[in-house]
Amino acid sequence: MSTAPFRVGTGVDVHAYAPEGSARVLMLGCLEWPGERGIEGHSDGDVAAHAACNALLSAAGLGDLGSVFGTDRPQMAGASGAQMLDHVRGLVEQAGYAVGNVAVQLVGARPRVGPRRQEMEAAMSQALGGASVSVSAATTDGLGFTGRGEGLAGIATALVFSGAGT
Repeated sequence: MSTAPFRVGTGVDVHAYAPEGSARVLMLGCLEWPGERGIEGHSDGDVAAHAACNALLSAAGLGDLGSVFGTDRPQMAGASGAQMLDHVRGLVEQAGYAVGNVAVQLVGARPRVGPRRQEMEAAMSQALGGASVSVSAATTDGLGFTGRGEGLAGIATALVFSGAGT
C-alpha cells in the first residue's frame, strides 16, 4: 500500500434500463425517482453510487466493486447504493484513508438531474459520513446506448487522504 498522503481514483458504472413495464424502481444518487424507468442490476443499480464506490476503492488501492460486492454474493442482492457507499467508506478508513471528496458525472438522456442535484449530493454525502459530493450530468446528443435511452452511465473521481479518523 502506498503511503502517499493523497490518492485519486476513477470509477465507472453502467446499467441497462429494466424492460418497459417492469416494477423495478429507479434508484439514482441514493434517491428513489418515482415515475422513472428502473435500472437492471444485482443490487439497486444506482450508477451514481456504484461509480463513486469504484472511484473510492481505486483511490485507496482496494480493487473494484466486483471484488467487494460480486454478483456471486446473494446477500448483496438488492443492496442500496447508500449501503454500498457506507461499506466502501469503512473499507477506505480501514486502509488508513479518509474520504476527501467525490465528484460524479451521470451520462444519460433522463432523468433530469438538475432539479434534484442538491438532494442527491446530500444523500450521497450522508452515506459517506459527511464527505463532500458533487453531482453533474450530461447527455450524449442521442449518441450511444445512453443517447438511445437504453441505460445510464456514471463516471466518478474520488480523493482520499491518509489519516482516517483525524
